[in-house]
Amino acid sequence: MPRGDLFPDIAPFETGLLPLSGGHVMYWEQVGNPRGQPALFLHGGPGAGAGAVHRRFFDPAHWRIIIFDQRGSGRSRPLGELAGNTTPNLVADIETLRRFLGIDSWLLFGGSWGSTLALAYAQAHPDRVQGCVLRGVFLGRAQEVEWFLYGMRRIFPDAWSQFAEFIPAPERGDLLRAYLARLTDPDPQVHFPAARAWSQYEGLCSTLMPSPDTVASFAQDRTALGLARIEAHYFAHDLFLPPEGLLGGMARIAHIPAEIVQGRYDMVCPAESAFDLAAAWPRARLTVVPDAGHSALEPGVRVSLVAAVERFRRRG
Repeated sequence: MPRGDLFPDIAPFETGLLPLSGGHVMYWEQVGNPRGQPALFLHGGPGAGAGAVHRRFFDPAHWRIIIFDQRGSGRSRPLGELAGNTTPNLVADIETLRRFLGIDSWLLFGGSWGSTLALAYAQAHPDRVQGCVLRGVFLGRAQEVEWFLYGMRRIFPDAWSQFAEFIPAPERGDLLRAYLARLTDPDPQVHFPAARAWSQYEGLCSTLMPSPDTVASFAQDRTALGLARIEAHYFAHDLFLPPEGLLGGMARIAHIPAEIVQGRYDMVCPAESAFDLAAAWPRARLTVVPDAGHSALEPGVRVSLVAAVERFRRRG
């Protein structure tokens, strides 16, 4: 599908593998202008990994774009590894990458779980953040996890039925526990089917209109395993966030400018969270896309994200 509103496809000018704590190794890449304004792309999930299309939200003539796969995700290794995989570890990994690349501060760009991680990092290291562009806000609250596991059946009963019926009826009262047991089973004949069922459910609910391409991309084995296993692991541990949650730390980043882009009909991360975040952030600008769901590649969402990044470019 043509996406003329995004910048053209571009290859990285540098890639690498960076050793992390606990035996993890991070895949990272740099794209665009080596002397440009730094921008860090934070992918969703947790566990989804980044892709080539994510380079295209930024003008490569201006931005030095840094993209990486979080622990256990995408091209980082080992794939799907849960040991030492927590939000504080991911925040520390970002700092490791920043120091390794010799960057003083950067723009953060993240959607869905990427918005969660951007907020967690910004609150831990506000002096390293020039601004934030966030999409499909997820604050990691218990009601948001409950919505994903059970609430989305109100809008997508067919997709939810497939998701729930993968689990035997006696276990459906606790879908998270039942899925996590299967996703962490060492047998590929157990964990891969569970991963596909979880990931396809998310893919089916991610766009306003049906998108077979989106569902197919979610169903690929490597994507599905990283996404489903790590997402379930994080859900089971309250996203490894502090007791006061991310809204409780907003005073630390009140001075940082932000652009929030939210699809009105986002069913994976409903708009309530974006409005709650904007209300707690004096320097945030909220753009609600009236004809979009969750995906960053929804037409109105991607146009709004590119425009948001361009506004930060003009801030200079």
